[in-house]
Amino acid sequence: MLYLPSEFPQDPDLCYLNHAAVGPWPRRTAQAVSSFAQQNMTRGAEDYPAWMEVEHRLRDRLARLINAEDRNDIALVKNTSEGLSIVSQGLDWLKGDEVIGLAGDFCSNQMPWEVLSERGVNYVRVNALQDNDPEGALIAAMSDKTRLLAISTVHFATGYRFDMQRLANACRRKDVLLCVDAIQSLGAVAFDLAETPADFVTSGGHKWLLSPEGLGFLYCRPELREQISLHQFGWAMRESPYAFESESWKPAKSARRFESGTPNMMGIHAMEASLSLIEELGMDFVENRLADNVAFLETELSQLPDVEIVTPKDPEKRAGILTFRHSGSPTQTLQVQLMKNRVICAARAGGIRLAPHFYTPRATLELGLDKIRQIIQTI
Repeated sequence: MLYLPSEFPQDPDLCYLNHAAVGPWPRRTAQAVSSFAQQNMTRGAEDYPAWMEVEHRLRDRLARLINAEDRNDIALVKNTSEGLSIVSQGLDWLKGDEVIGLAGDFCSNQMPWEVLSERGVNYVRVNALQDNDPEGALIAAMSDKTRLLAISTVHFATGYRFDMQRLANACRRKDVLLCVDAIQSLGAVAFDLAETPADFVTSGGHKWLLSPEGLGFLYCRPELREQISLHQFGWAMRESPYAFESESWKPAKSARRFESGTPNMMGIHAMEASLSLIEELGMDFVENRLADNVAFLETELSQLPDVEIVTPKDPEKRAGILTFRHSGSPTQTLQVQLMKNRVICAARAGGIRLAPHFYTPRATLELGLDKIRQIIQTI
């Protein structure tokens, strides 16, 4: 693992603790984009067949990332929002159906369900994070009208990590579909469809997966694919995409049916490179290193006067996010000062959200903590 510093040659005075927003690229990803651009400049699309092989490798890597059976189960989409919207707009809703969601979830995992009110579907927000048993509160809210549970694996602001296996089992018992927004956990902690048999999983790649903005994926359980009505149409979603002169067509049987047009080939090269690093290291290594970094931050911040740790202290109930509040420091003021001092973080849940990654050096964490202490004292 000695090559990690060479993969992430960040400025030594930069404390990048914002992977829950946008993750920096590894060196190999930047090189893949540079090589692709150079190739495009000098040879155009001469090597398009080779580009397609990169796309196939990416689909394979994404399938392995969530333990899907096949690359054909993976649709490449622009982002998490597009994946959620494909599901929300594609299901055959009946008037009176319910969708259970989390009050205070990220807006992109609320809006696709809220708009279904026009079709007579009720979106029920559950204040689960105010409950001692958040998963139990979500399960208890399910009724005989509940059609789907829409949930994020990790809450974007507090960092609470849901017991997805428990929620998935409850959905199966109650015949409720499970739609998972996994962007705040994929690349931080493992996700396994065998343990969490979700019907839909979607995520962008620009956070913990260390990939560019503008590319993500949607997994749809194969038995449900043809039940999702299509609202985007173009050459790429056809069973025979390159039969351009044929006037007859049908949607692809694979998840490619959800991809209407030309793929983001530059993003594909970049994401494939980023996932190759994660696969080489293994999710066990990634998860354990990240957990150690979060635990170190939690231990050090807990020793500061007037600091409240918002994120659960139980390692099983958190992933890569650690949010804290300081009673003597206005959150916005503190966040602005931290950013000016190159501690890259976000203001969330009335506090400061820190999000290191597996590669973040201990020296960087110590430097960030020193700056936090100094800024708190000045405020």
